[in-house]
Amino acid sequence: MAVGLASAQDTAKMKTMKMSDTASTAKVFGGIGQYNTFSIGINAGVTSGLVPFLNNSTNHFKAALGYGATLRQQLSHAFSLQLDYYGGKVKGDDVAGQGNSGSTATKFGASYFETKFNQVSLSGVVNFGSVSFLHRANAVNFYGSAGLGLDFYKPAYAVTPGATAPEAGFIQTNTIKELAAPVGVGVKFKLTDALALNLGYTVTFVKGYNFSGFNTYDTFNHYAYTYGGLEYTFGPKSKQNLEWVNPVAMMYDELYDAALRQEVEALKGRVTNVETAVNDLKKDSDGDGVADQFDKCPNTPAGSVVDGAGCPIVFPKPDSAKAAAATAVAYSNIQFEFDSSVLKTSSYPVLDATSADMRTNSSTLTLAGYASSEGTAAHNLRLSKDRANSVKTYLVNSGVDAKRIKVKGFGETHPIADNSTEEGRVANRRVEFHK
Repeated sequence: MAVGLASAQDTAKMKTMKMSDTASTAKVFGGIGQYNTFSIGINAGVTSGLVPFLNNSTNHFKAALGYGATLRQQLSHAFSLQLDYYGGKVKGDDVAGQGNSGSTATKFGASYFETKFNQVSLSGVVNFGSVSFLHRANAVNFYGSAGLGLDFYKPAYAVTPGATAPEAGFIQTNTIKELAAPVGVGVKFKLTDALALNLGYTVTFVKGYNFSGFNTYDTFNHYAYTYGGLEYTFGPKSKQNLEWVNPVAMMYDELYDAALRQEVEALKGRVTNVETAVNDLKKDSDGDGVADQFDKCPNTPAGSVVDGAGCPIVFPKPDSAKAAAATAVAYSNIQFEFDSSVLKTSSYPVLDATSADMRTNSSTLTLAGYASSEGTAAHNLRLSKDRANSVKTYLVNSGVDAKRIKVKGFGETHPIADNSTEEGRVANRRVEFHK
Protein backbone atom coordinates (compact mmCIF):
# COMPACT_ATOMS: atom_id res chain seq x y z
CA MET A 1 0.00 0.00 0.00
CA ALA A 2 2.87 2.36 0.82
CA VAL A 3 4.46 1.72 -2.56
CA GLY A 4 1.10 2.33 -4.25
CA LEU A 5 0.62 5.67 -2.46
CA ALA A 6 4.12 6.77 -3.34
CA SER A 7 3.58 5.83 -6.98
CA ALA A 8 0.28 7.73 -7.05
CA GLN A 9 2.01 10.81 -5.67
CA ASP A 10 4.70 10.53 -8.35
CA THR A 11 1.98 10.31 -11.01
CA ALA A 12 0.23 13.40 -9.62
CA LYS A 13 3.50 15.32 -9.81
CA MET A 14 3.99 14.20 -13.38
CA LYS A 15 0.60 15.67 -14.34
CA THR A 16 1.64 19.13 -13.09
CA MET A 17 5.00 19.18 -14.91
CA LYS A 18 5.55 20.82 -18.27
CA MET A 19 5.48 18.73 -21.39
CA SER A 20 9.17 19.43 -22.09
CA ASP A 21 10.10 18.06 -18.65
CA THR A 22 8.46 14.68 -19.30
CA ALA A 23 8.87 14.34 -23.06
CA SER A 24 10.71 11.13 -23.91
CA THR A 25 13.78 11.08 -26.12
CA ALA A 26 12.60 8.02 -28.04
CA LYS A 27 10.06 7.93 -30.87
CA VAL A 28 7.11 5.58 -30.60
CA PHE A 29 7.63 4.37 -34.19
CA GLY A 30 11.40 4.02 -33.83
CA GLY A 31 11.48 0.24 -33.41
CA ILE A 32 11.82 -2.11 -30.45
CA GLY A 33 15.61 -1.73 -30.49
CA GLN A 34 15.39 1.69 -28.83
CA TYR A 35 14.00 0.17 -25.59
CA ASN A 36 15.12 -2.19 -22.84
CA THR A 37 12.93 -5.28 -23.10
CA PHE A 38 14.56 -8.25 -21.31
CA SER A 39 13.86 -8.83 -17.63
CA ILE A 40 14.36 -11.44 -14.90
CA GLY A 41 12.25 -11.87 -11.78
CA ILE A 42 12.13 -13.86 -8.55
CA ASN A 43 9.15 -14.43 -6.30
CA ALA A 44 7.89 -16.31 -3.28
CA GLY A 45 4.51 -16.80 -1.69
CA VAL A 46 1.78 -19.11 -0.51
CA THR A 47 0.26 -22.08 -2.33
CA SER A 48 -3.13 -23.65 -1.72
CA GLY A 49 -5.18 -26.50 -3.12
CA LEU A 50 -8.35 -24.56 -2.39
CA VAL A 51 -9.34 -22.27 -5.29
CA PRO A 52 -12.53 -20.14 -5.03
CA PHE A 53 -15.47 -20.95 -7.34
CA LEU A 54 -13.94 -24.26 -8.54
CA ASN A 55 -14.63 -27.90 -7.70
CA ASN A 56 -11.71 -28.60 -5.36
CA SER A 57 -10.24 -31.86 -4.09
CA THR A 58 -9.97 -30.28 -0.62
CA ASN A 59 -12.37 -28.25 1.46
CA HIS A 60 -10.01 -26.87 4.08
CA PHE A 61 -7.33 -24.23 3.46
CA LYS A 62 -3.75 -25.31 4.12
CA ALA A 63 -0.95 -22.86 3.37
CA ALA A 64 2.40 -23.99 2.00
CA LEU A 65 5.51 -22.32 0.62
CA GLY A 66 5.92 -21.63 -3.08
CA TYR A 67 8.67 -19.91 -5.02
CA GLY A 68 9.52 -19.07 -8.59
CA ALA A 69 11.57 -17.28 -11.22
CA THR A 70 10.73 -15.68 -14.57
CA LEU A 71 12.47 -14.65 -17.79
CA ARG A 72 10.45 -12.16 -19.83
CA GLN A 73 10.83 -10.52 -23.25
CA GLN A 74 8.64 -7.44 -23.86
CA LEU A 75 7.53 -7.50 -27.51
CA SER A 76 5.37 -4.37 -27.50
CA HIS A 77 3.96 -1.81 -25.10
CA ALA A 78 1.19 -4.20 -24.12
CA PHE A 79 2.42 -7.76 -24.79
CA SER A 80 5.34 -9.95 -23.71
CA LEU A 81 6.40 -13.60 -23.63
CA GLN A 82 7.46 -15.05 -20.29
CA LEU A 83 9.23 -18.28 -19.29
CA ASP A 84 8.05 -19.31 -15.81
CA TYR A 85 9.36 -21.68 -13.16
CA TYR A 86 7.31 -22.40 -10.06
CA GLY A 87 8.16 -24.86 -7.30
CA GLY A 88 7.20 -25.76 -3.76
CA LYS A 89 4.54 -27.76 -2.04
CA VAL A 90 0.71 -27.78 -2.04
CA LYS A 91 -1.26 -29.04 0.96
CA GLY A 92 -4.91 -29.85 1.45
CA ASP A 93 -7.16 -31.17 4.16
CA ASP A 94 -10.52 -32.68 3.21
CA VAL A 95 -12.42 -32.40 6.50
CA ALA A 96 -15.37 -34.77 6.86
CA GLY A 97 -18.74 -33.09 7.07
CA GLN A 98 -17.65 -29.86 5.31
CA GLY A 99 -18.72 -29.10 1.73
CA ASN A 100 -20.09 -32.60 1.25
CA SER A 101 -23.76 -32.29 2.25
CA GLY A 102 -22.84 -32.77 5.90
CA SER A 103 -21.60 -36.33 5.36
CA THR A 104 -19.09 -37.73 7.81
CA ALA A 105 -17.19 -39.25 4.85
CA THR A 106 -14.45 -37.35 3.04
CA LYS A 107 -15.12 -36.12 -0.49
CA PHE A 108 -12.82 -38.47 -2.41
CA GLY A 109 -12.10 -41.13 0.21
CA ALA A 110 -8.95 -39.47 1.59
CA SER A 111 -8.34 -36.93 4.30
CA TYR A 112 -5.02 -35.13 3.81
CA PHE A 113 -2.47 -34.60 1.03
CA GLU A 114 0.72 -32.70 0.33
CA THR A 115 2.29 -32.56 -3.12
CA LYS A 116 5.76 -31.41 -4.09
CA PHE A 117 5.79 -29.80 -7.54
CA ASN A 118 8.07 -28.19 -10.12
CA GLN A 119 6.38 -26.42 -13.02
CA VAL A 120 7.91 -24.95 -16.22
CA SER A 121 5.71 -23.05 -18.68
CA LEU A 122 5.67 -20.39 -21.42
CA SER A 123 3.09 -17.63 -20.98
CA GLY A 124 1.79 -14.62 -22.84
CA VAL A 125 1.44 -11.52 -20.67
CA VAL A 126 -0.89 -8.64 -21.53
CA ASN A 127 -0.44 -5.26 -19.82
CA PHE A 128 -3.67 -3.36 -19.17
CA GLY A 129 -2.00 -0.13 -18.00
CA SER A 130 0.36 0.65 -20.90
CA VAL A 131 -1.99 3.07 -22.67
CA SER A 132 -3.16 5.96 -20.52
CA PHE A 133 -4.97 9.06 -21.71
CA LEU A 134 -4.76 10.67 -18.27
CA HIS A 135 -1.13 10.24 -17.25
CA ARG A 136 2.02 10.82 -19.26
CA ALA A 137 4.04 8.26 -17.26
CA ASN A 138 2.91 4.91 -15.85
CA ALA A 139 3.73 3.95 -12.27
CA VAL A 140 1.34 1.02 -11.85
CA ASN A 141 0.68 -1.72 -14.42
CA PHE A 142 -2.09 -4.31 -14.19
CA TYR A 143 -1.61 -7.45 -16.25
CA GLY A 144 -3.06 -10.85 -17.09
CA SER A 145 -1.27 -13.99 -18.22
CA ALA A 146 -1.97 -17.44 -19.61
CA GLY A 147 0.39 -20.19 -20.67
CA LEU A 148 1.11 -23.87 -21.17
CA GLY A 149 3.82 -26.11 -19.79
CA LEU A 150 4.68 -29.22 -17.76
CA ASP A 151 4.18 -29.95 -14.09
CA PHE A 152 6.37 -32.55 -12.35
CA TYR A 153 4.75 -33.43 -9.06
CA LYS A 154 5.01 -36.09 -6.35
CA PRO A 155 1.87 -36.49 -4.21
CA ALA A 156 1.51 -38.02 -0.77
CA TYR A 157 -1.79 -38.56 1.04
CA ALA A 158 -3.43 -40.08 4.11
CA VAL A 159 -6.80 -41.73 4.48
CA THR A 160 -6.78 -41.46 8.27
CA PRO A 161 -8.37 -38.19 9.41
CA GLY A 162 -5.75 -35.94 10.97
CA ALA A 163 -2.79 -38.07 9.86
CA THR A 164 0.27 -36.22 8.56
CA ALA A 165 3.65 -37.38 7.31
CA PRO A 166 5.55 -39.27 8.43
CA GLU A 167 2.81 -40.82 10.55
CA ALA A 168 1.43 -44.22 9.83
CA GLY A 169 -1.09 -44.34 7.01
CA PHE A 170 0.70 -41.64 4.97
CA ILE A 171 1.11 -42.98 1.41
CA GLN A 172 3.88 -41.78 -0.96
CA THR A 173 3.53 -41.97 -4.77
CA ASN A 174 6.00 -41.64 -7.65
CA THR A 175 6.76 -38.42 -9.53
CA ILE A 176 4.15 -37.70 -12.19
CA LYS A 177 4.45 -35.53 -15.31
CA GLU A 178 1.37 -33.79 -16.72
CA LEU A 179 0.47 -30.86 -18.94
CA ALA A 180 -0.23 -27.69 -16.97
CA ALA A 181 -1.91 -24.40 -17.87
CA PRO A 182 -1.19 -21.46 -15.54
CA VAL A 183 -3.62 -18.52 -15.69
CA GLY A 184 -3.03 -15.43 -13.60
CA VAL A 185 -3.46 -11.74 -12.88
CA GLY A 186 -1.19 -9.29 -11.15
CA VAL A 187 -0.04 -5.74 -10.56
CA LYS A 188 3.41 -4.17 -10.82
CA PHE A 189 4.62 -1.07 -9.02
CA LYS A 190 7.44 0.92 -10.60
CA LEU A 191 10.28 1.40 -8.10
CA THR A 192 12.75 2.62 -10.73
CA ASP A 193 12.69 2.39 -14.52
CA ALA A 194 14.50 -0.97 -14.25
CA LEU A 195 13.17 -2.37 -10.95
CA ALA A 196 9.55 -3.25 -10.16
CA LEU A 197 7.61 -4.81 -7.29
CA ASN A 198 5.41 -7.62 -8.63
CA LEU A 199 2.33 -8.98 -6.85
CA GLY A 200 0.29 -11.76 -8.46
CA TYR A 201 -2.16 -14.60 -8.18
CA THR A 202 -1.93 -17.66 -10.46
CA VAL A 203 -4.13 -20.73 -10.76
CA THR A 204 -2.51 -23.75 -12.44
CA PHE A 205 -4.79 -26.32 -14.07
CA VAL A 206 -3.19 -29.76 -14.20
CA LYS A 207 -4.34 -32.22 -16.85
CA GLY A 208 -4.70 -35.11 -14.45
CA TYR A 209 -6.86 -36.43 -11.64
CA ASN A 210 -4.23 -37.35 -9.06
CA PHE A 211 -2.42 -34.14 -8.07
CA SER A 212 -3.92 -34.76 -4.61
CA GLY A 213 -2.59 -38.32 -4.55
CA PHE A 214 -6.02 -39.89 -4.63
CA ASN A 215 -8.11 -40.03 -7.80
CA THR A 216 -10.61 -37.20 -8.21
CA TYR A 217 -12.30 -38.95 -11.14
CA ASP A 218 -13.74 -36.35 -13.55
CA THR A 219 -12.38 -33.26 -11.79
CA PHE A 220 -9.13 -31.85 -13.21
CA ASN A 221 -6.78 -30.87 -10.38
CA HIS A 222 -5.63 -27.32 -9.79
CA TYR A 223 -3.83 -25.23 -7.22
CA ALA A 224 -3.29 -21.55 -6.50
CA TYR A 225 -0.14 -19.52 -5.92
CA THR A 226 -0.25 -16.04 -4.36
CA TYR A 227 3.12 -14.33 -4.52
CA GLY A 228 5.22 -11.20 -4.33
CA GLY A 229 8.58 -10.56 -5.91
CA LEU A 230 10.99 -8.24 -7.67
CA GLU A 231 11.64 -7.92 -11.40
CA TYR A 232 14.72 -6.30 -12.95
CA THR A 233 14.96 -5.16 -16.58
CA PHE A 234 18.41 -5.25 -18.15
CA GLY A 235 19.83 -2.63 -20.52
CA PRO A 236 21.60 0.74 -20.65
CA LYS A 237 20.16 3.69 -18.74
CA SER A 238 20.00 5.66 -22.01
CA LYS A 239 17.12 3.42 -23.11
CA GLN A 240 13.66 3.31 -21.57
CA ASN A 241 11.97 0.22 -20.20
CA LEU A 242 9.31 -0.59 -22.80
CA GLU A 243 6.91 -1.86 -20.12
CA TRP A 244 6.54 1.63 -18.60
CA VAL A 245 6.31 3.61 -21.83
CA ASN A 246 2.95 5.22 -22.62
CA PRO A 247 2.55 5.19 -26.44
CA VAL A 248 -0.20 7.83 -26.33
CA ALA A 249 2.13 10.29 -24.59
CA MET A 250 4.97 9.43 -26.98
CA MET A 251 2.79 10.06 -30.03
CA TYR A 252 1.88 13.43 -28.53
CA ASP A 253 5.59 14.21 -28.04
CA GLU A 254 6.34 13.18 -31.62
CA LEU A 255 3.73 15.58 -32.96
CA TYR A 256 5.58 18.42 -31.27
CA ASP A 257 9.10 17.22 -32.00
CA ALA A 258 11.07 20.11 -33.56
CA ALA A 259 13.22 17.89 -35.80
CA LEU A 260 10.16 16.07 -37.11
CA ARG A 261 8.39 19.34 -37.84
CA GLN A 262 11.44 20.52 -39.82
CA GLU A 263 11.33 17.31 -41.83
CA VAL A 264 7.64 17.84 -42.53
CA GLU A 265 8.25 21.41 -43.69
CA ALA A 266 11.10 20.24 -45.91
CA LEU A 267 8.81 17.60 -47.37
CA LYS A 268 6.18 20.23 -48.06
CA GLY A 269 8.82 22.23 -49.94
CA ARG A 270 9.76 19.23 -52.06
CA VAL A 271 6.11 18.57 -52.86
CA THR A 272 5.68 22.21 -53.89
CA ASN A 273 8.69 21.94 -56.21
CA VAL A 274 7.24 18.81 -57.83
CA GLU A 275 3.87 20.51 -58.29
CA THR A 276 5.59 23.51 -59.88
CA ALA A 277 7.53 21.25 -62.25
CA VAL A 278 4.34 19.42 -63.23
CA ASN A 279 2.55 22.71 -63.85
CA ASP A 280 5.45 23.83 -66.07
CA LEU A 281 5.11 20.64 -68.10
CA LYS A 282 1.39 21.34 -68.54
CA LYS A 283 1.90 25.01 -69.44
CA ASP A 284 0.21 26.06 -72.70
CA SER A 285 1.09 29.70 -73.35
CA ASP A 286 -0.91 30.16 -76.56
CA GLY A 287 -3.89 28.12 -75.37
CA ASP A 288 -4.04 25.87 -78.42
CA GLY A 289 -4.29 22.65 -76.37
CA VAL A 290 -0.68 21.58 -77.01
CA ALA A 291 1.81 21.99 -74.10
CA ASP A 292 4.71 24.35 -74.73
CA GLN A 293 7.28 21.54 -74.60
CA PHE A 294 5.53 19.83 -77.55
CA ASP A 295 4.37 22.96 -79.39
CA LYS A 296 6.38 23.45 -82.60
CA CYS A 297 4.36 26.50 -83.59
CA PRO A 298 4.27 28.78 -80.53
CA ASN A 299 2.11 31.89 -80.29
CA THR A 300 -0.67 30.41 -82.42
CA PRO A 301 -3.54 32.91 -82.78
CA ALA A 302 -6.46 32.32 -80.46
CA GLY A 303 -9.13 30.04 -81.93
CA SER A 304 -6.79 28.32 -84.38
CA VAL A 305 -7.33 24.65 -85.10
CA VAL A 306 -3.93 22.93 -84.72
CA ASP A 307 -2.45 19.51 -85.31
CA GLY A 308 -0.59 17.37 -82.76
CA ALA A 309 2.51 19.55 -83.10
CA GLY A 310 0.58 22.73 -82.29
CA CYS A 311 0.71 24.06 -85.87
CA PRO A 312 -2.40 25.55 -87.54
CA ILE A 313 -4.50 23.41 -89.85
CA VAL A 314 -5.75 25.43 -92.81
CA PHE A 315 -9.06 24.11 -94.15
CA PRO A 316 -9.90 24.70 -97.85
CA LYS A 317 -12.91 26.66 -98.92
CA PRO A 318 -16.05 24.54 -99.15
CA ASP A 319 -16.28 24.62 -102.94
CA SER A 320 -12.66 23.70 -103.58
CA ALA A 321 -12.82 21.03 -100.87
CA LYS A 322 -15.82 19.38 -102.56
CA ALA A 323 -14.08 19.45 -105.92
CA ALA A 324 -10.92 17.92 -104.51
CA ALA A 325 -12.88 15.35 -102.52
CA ALA A 326 -14.53 14.19 -105.70
CA THR A 327 -11.18 13.22 -107.18
CA ALA A 328 -9.42 12.15 -103.93
CA VAL A 329 -8.43 8.51 -103.57
CA ALA A 330 -8.39 7.12 -100.04
CA TYR A 331 -5.05 5.84 -98.70
CA SER A 332 -3.00 7.80 -101.26
CA ASN A 333 0.41 9.04 -100.09
CA ILE A 334 0.41 12.31 -98.15
CA GLN A 335 3.16 14.71 -99.25
CA PHE A 336 4.97 17.33 -97.10
CA GLU A 337 7.06 20.43 -97.66
CA PHE A 338 10.82 20.47 -97.04
CA ASP A 339 11.71 19.93 -93.34
CA SER A 340 8.05 20.25 -92.32
CA SER A 341 5.47 18.00 -90.64
CA VAL A 342 2.58 20.42 -91.22
CA LEU A 343 -0.22 18.96 -93.36
CA LYS A 344 -0.77 20.63 -96.71
CA THR A 345 -4.33 21.66 -97.54
CA SER A 346 -4.11 19.59 -100.71
CA SER A 347 -3.92 16.43 -98.54
CA TYR A 348 -7.25 17.04 -96.77
CA PRO A 349 -9.45 15.37 -99.43
CA VAL A 350 -7.35 12.17 -99.29
CA LEU A 351 -7.46 12.20 -95.48
CA ASP A 352 -11.21 12.82 -95.45
CA ALA A 353 -11.77 9.95 -97.88
CA THR A 354 -9.52 7.69 -95.79
CA SER A 355 -11.36 8.65 -92.59
CA ALA A 356 -14.73 8.01 -94.19
CA ASP A 357 -13.64 4.55 -95.31
CA MET A 358 -12.15 3.61 -91.92
CA ARG A 359 -15.33 4.63 -90.11
CA THR A 360 -17.23 2.04 -92.13
CA ASN A 361 -15.08 -0.89 -90.97
CA SER A 362 -12.92 -1.99 -88.02
CA SER A 363 -9.60 -2.49 -89.77
CA THR A 364 -6.29 -1.19 -88.37
CA LEU A 365 -3.84 1.05 -90.16
CA THR A 366 -0.11 1.73 -89.90
CA LEU A 367 1.13 5.18 -90.88
CA ALA A 368 4.69 4.99 -92.22
CA GLY A 369 6.51 8.32 -92.29
CA TYR A 370 9.50 9.08 -94.58
CA ALA A 371 11.86 11.96 -95.37
CA SER A 372 14.22 13.00 -98.15
CA SER A 373 17.98 12.70 -97.69
CA GLU A 374 18.73 16.32 -96.67
CA GLY A 375 20.00 16.70 -93.08
CA THR A 376 21.22 14.06 -90.66
CA ALA A 377 19.72 10.61 -90.42
CA ALA A 378 18.63 11.20 -86.78
CA HIS A 379 16.85 14.44 -87.70
CA ASN A 380 15.11 12.81 -90.63
CA LEU A 381 13.96 9.93 -88.44
CA ARG A 382 12.31 12.34 -86.01
CA LEU A 383 10.82 14.34 -88.88
CA SER A 384 9.31 11.23 -90.48
CA LYS A 385 7.64 10.22 -87.22
CA ASP A 386 6.26 13.75 -86.73
CA ARG A 387 4.73 13.57 -90.22
CA ALA A 388 3.04 10.27 -89.40
CA ASN A 389 1.72 11.72 -86.12
CA SER A 390 0.26 14.73 -87.99
CA VAL A 391 -1.73 12.36 -90.21
CA LYS A 392 -2.86 10.34 -87.18
CA THR A 393 -4.03 13.49 -85.37
CA TYR A 394 -6.14 14.51 -88.36
CA LEU A 395 -7.76 11.07 -88.64
CA VAL A 396 -8.45 10.85 -84.91
CA ASN A 397 -9.98 14.34 -84.89
CA SER A 398 -12.22 13.26 -87.74
CA GLY A 399 -13.66 10.35 -85.73
CA VAL A 400 -11.30 7.38 -86.20
CA ASP A 401 -10.45 5.44 -83.00
CA ALA A 402 -6.83 6.18 -82.09
CA LYS A 403 -6.29 2.54 -81.02
CA ARG A 404 -6.74 1.47 -84.66
CA ILE A 405 -3.82 3.59 -85.90
CA LYS A 406 -0.13 2.83 -85.36
CA VAL A 407 2.70 5.22 -86.20
CA LYS A 408 6.19 4.38 -87.45
CA GLY A 409 9.02 6.59 -88.68
CA PHE A 410 11.58 5.34 -91.22
CA GLY A 411 13.53 8.54 -91.87
CA GLU A 412 15.30 8.73 -95.22
CA THR A 413 15.26 4.96 -95.75
CA HIS A 414 13.14 3.27 -98.41
CA PRO A 415 13.02 6.16 -100.93
CA ILE A 416 10.55 5.82 -103.81
CA ALA A 417 12.42 8.30 -106.02
CA ASP A 418 15.95 9.53 -106.67
CA ASN A 419 17.13 11.83 -103.85
CA SER A 420 19.65 13.46 -106.19
CA THR A 421 16.86 15.40 -107.91
CA GLU A 422 14.37 17.86 -106.45
CA GLU A 423 11.45 15.97 -107.98
CA GLY A 424 12.65 12.78 -106.32
CA ARG A 425 13.15 14.47 -102.95
CA VAL A 426 9.62 15.94 -103.12
CA ALA A 427 8.20 12.47 -103.71
CA ASN A 428 10.15 11.02 -100.77
CA ARG A 429 8.70 13.52 -98.24
CA ARG A 430 5.62 11.41 -97.58
CA VAL A 431 3.42 9.30 -95.32
CA GLU A 432 2.19 5.96 -96.63
CA PHE A 433 -0.88 3.99 -95.45
CA HIS A 434 -0.14 0.33 -94.70
CA LYS A 435 -3.07 -1.95 -93.88
